[in-house]
Amino acid sequence: MSGIGGVHAFARGAAACWDLVGMSDSLSRRGHGSSSRAGRGTGPTHTLLALDTDRRAPQPIHSLDQRWVVALDGEVDNHASLRAQLDYPFRTRSDAEVVVAGLALEGISFVQRLHGRFSIVAHDLRAGTTHLVRDRLGILPLYYRHVPGGVAFGSDVKSILALGPAPEVDERSLDAYLGTGVVTGPDTLFRGIKKVRPGHRVSLMPQGHLEEVRYWTLPEGDPDGAWSIGDAIEAVGDGVREAVRAALVGHEAVGVLLSGTLAGSIVAAEVQQLGDVPVHTYHVGLAEQPGNDAAWARHVSHLLGAEHHAVTVRALDFEDHWAQATWHREAPLTHPADVAVLQLARAACEQVQVVLSDDGSDELFGTHPRHRMARRLAERSAVLPAPLLSLMAGPAERRMSSVFTSAERRRLLGTDPPGERRLPPTLGAGPADRQLRHDVQHWLPDHLLERRDALSVAAPVVWRPALLDHHLVELAFRLPNALRSGPGMPLRLLREVARPLLPDEVVDRRPARSEVPWDSWFRRGLRQTSRDRLSDSGSWVSTVLDHTTVLELLTRHDRVGHDDTRLWTLLALEMWHECFFSTPPTLPRPRRSAESAAHVPRP
Repeated sequence: MSGIGGVHAFARGAAACWDLVGMSDSLSRRGHGSSSRAGRGTGPTHTLLALDTDRRAPQPIHSLDQRWVVALDGEVDNHASLRAQLDYPFRTRSDAEVVVAGLALEGISFVQRLHGRFSIVAHDLRAGTTHLVRDRLGILPLYYRHVPGGVAFGSDVKSILALGPAPEVDERSLDAYLGTGVVTGPDTLFRGIKKVRPGHRVSLMPQGHLEEVRYWTLPEGDPDGAWSIGDAIEAVGDGVREAVRAALVGHEAVGVLLSGTLAGSIVAAEVQQLGDVPVHTYHVGLAEQPGNDAAWARHVSHLLGAEHHAVTVRALDFEDHWAQATWHREAPLTHPADVAVLQLARAACEQVQVVLSDDGSDELFGTHPRHRMARRLAERSAVLPAPLLSLMAGPAERRMSSVFTSAERRRLLGTDPPGERRLPPTLGAGPADRQLRHDVQHWLPDHLLERRDALSVAAPVVWRPALLDHHLVELAFRLPNALRSGPGMPLRLLREVARPLLPDEVVDRRPARSEVPWDSWFRRGLRQTSRDRLSDSGSWVSTVLDHTTVLELLTRHDRVGHDDTRLWTLLALEMWHECFFSTPPTLPRPRRSAESAAHVPRP
């Protein structure tokens, strides 16, 4: 586990005003130890790295011709095959040296040949250009920000906040946040702090010009009839096996998250078949949640012969760790499950170095309820009259994962969304395909993967989405639309892939999805917290958003309920602001009155 950070300078003497030690200290939680390299003489770049002491080569690493300096966070899965293809006198077995060798021989276009989970900073000493590169799916983060005399970059936001002026809220990103609970790249809720987008590289030129280049995109789907169902099942099965094999490389013991989905059970079964390493399985659940998900996860683990661990999160645990999880997440918590991720990572690090998950399976194979909804809306839009479709627009927008509809956001913010922040329409073969492509490009990296990285690093444990090998992703999107979006097809595809690995009782079980007991939480433990945080005189949310609308939301939820997700979105925003914009920034605890605490279920 490592982190990268530093500054690309385009003004001589600017380094004197940068707290590079503070940046290094911030990154140290991602690794053990640090090192730094600069350009020649009074060169323009200063790069810091916090990394594991177990790595085979120190970083940043120079090419033999002294032209390139590289810092790598993550892993390059195909480094061995690339090493065999490159005519270069290697001195180590490090994948970072493979990257710097390829750059020396082929230039920056070499990054297109890299497979794996990585973020890279590559400085070209001859040209004076620094390249920031992020992997195809956005599994590992990379941020950047203009500072006096240069551009700072880092693996997390806090390392960048160590340099330059005090942080400010980017109010132009609030519409995006209120719409989905996340801010899509390249923007963040911090003014001026940007994300390198998945499958992109950002080049920082000597005089401060930035150039963004996209080096990877999802393929178009093959025409209907090009694949038989049997061919698709065989290809996906092989792709899943190879993706899990790549995720297993280099670890003595691994954990697998059993989240209740079939895809999670498939990952666990493949790990058990492929590896000769000890396998641990994990399930995280809510104490107040009815159902037998925890018992089922234990049963699947027993069938596979793995060692199982159950993690239970109570409402009191959530309140105690809410602020801490927000601090690590560096963004408002999209869902209380973020706290569960933190708790699970802390439990898992006692047994394993890496935890594999099925993150991304919904987006690859269209198995989430919102994807089924997209298919149904497409069917209805073809037969319903326009006036009826217009009446359905608001409810449909909310069912498709919008927190606040566009009309509600306009009322809260008092203005239309900034034109330049509107996402261009996603192209695809029909509504369901467009929804999947949108999710892979935005929802997956900006929500699921971003939170997994931030919260697992806090444990620390390496979290790997085992199915997000880009070969498997490309395969999934090449499948004809009829195989990915036809009635019952997505789940049928996964079930047939699973049959050689798991008994029918597991394969044919209806997928379970955990739900937070919102009504209980907001009517008991979080009721007074909601009032305190969103309506009193110190509430930032009530100041920046329309106060009357916020109060109406609180009152309506007290009376009839059904506004829990929207209340949560506002509460999480308030907590984020308190964490990062109090003076000085603190790690606050939630405000809990004696009355609200008395209603929170205790262990």
